[in-house]
Amino acid sequence: MMGSYRYEEGLESKRLRTRFLTIEDVKLWSGFYLRDGNSKYLLNLGGDTPEDNARLAVERQLKRYADNTYGLQGIIEKETGHLIGQCGLLQQSVHGKTELEIGYQLFNDYWGQGYATEAAMLFRDYGFSQLGANSIISIIATDNVPSQRVAERNGMQRQEQIPYMGFEVYIYRIQRKGWELL
Repeated sequence: MMGSYRYEEGLESKRLRTRFLTIEDVKLWSGFYLRDGNSKYLLNLGGDTPEDNARLAVERQLKRYADNTYGLQGIIEKETGHLIGQCGLLQQSVHGKTELEIGYQLFNDYWGQGYATEAAMLFRDYGFSQLGANSIISIIATDNVPSQRVAERNGMQRQEQIPYMGFEVYIYRIQRKGWELL
């Protein structure tokens, strides 16, 4: 799929920069899990409380970094320095094939301001230009219309509907050739 592993933090767009998550981010993520509806599209990581789920979610990303399987990174709003969500690249298996996926989650207060699209485009461009990806996907629940719109603004097209990890999802994809035409 790609050459040697490298995954960088500190990517920047007009309004955002990225950084690897740390265990200190758990408290902020606890608030994310406390908000109604936020966990609807997240895997059940087995925590008994929002705090447990936040810790498990952050630890999952730290393990991905350590295992060289990419991971979601914190999204920092440059103007305020606030952590506003996470976005990044994930290795996923779809139909037995390893795929590079862009995933994203924003704190509710930052919805509807174009941040998810801006962050997703940043990682799309990084995946193609720095990692040499031939194709990048997003796996999105069929009823998660806002995330589907982000994928479409990111140049992706809906390819198929499949069951995936307990959800009915759409696979959105952009090929390198399509990215080069953007």
